[in-house]
Amino acid sequence: MLSKKNLLNIRSTTVLLVCRNGQIAMAGDGQVTLGETVIKGNARKIRRLYNDKVLVGFAGATADAFSLLSKFETKLEQFQGQLERAAIELSKDWRTDKYLRHLEALLIVVDKKDAFLISGKGDVISSDEGILSVGSGSMFALAAARSLVKHTELSAKEVAVESLKIAAEICIYTNSDIVIEEL
Repeated sequence: MLSKKNLLNIRSTTVLLVCRNGQIAMAGDGQVTLGETVIKGNARKIRRLYNDKVLVGFAGATADAFSLLSKFETKLEQFQGQLERAAIELSKDWRTDKYLRHLEALLIVVDKKDAFLISGKGDVISSDEGILSVGSGSMFALAAARSLVKHTELSAKEVAVESLKIAAEICIYTNSDIVIEEL
């Protein structure tokens, strides 16, 4: 049985978004970790929404992330695919709704025009450099992606995959079973 203390030590995953030279790639590892145990190695943490025009990657508690994905999909439909408006409205609901505000997950959402990291604290964050990441290994993947973008001519997909491989070598909560989606 998990105690409240152990729940605080649940680690998530690594999802990375790279937008470069008109290309958009989102990569996520497949590891699901509960405490210090790997319970699955090939989970899909990236979904296509709104007629495959929007990619969503998530990190955190899986059930919470799926609840938020469902709410976000509803917002996309409600606002006819306007990503920024849907992201802002989800963030408002997430922060103020009695049930939603207890959900523990982070989302990265992207379409051909915009990309945002959405949190339950009311954050809707865009990136000046076209790179966003969430999860336990996110800082490793982010650092690798920034360096690769700055010092190579790799495509968005290549940067995303190589950055996740680097994160997997460093972060024990990230594996090298990488799923990649492109827009």
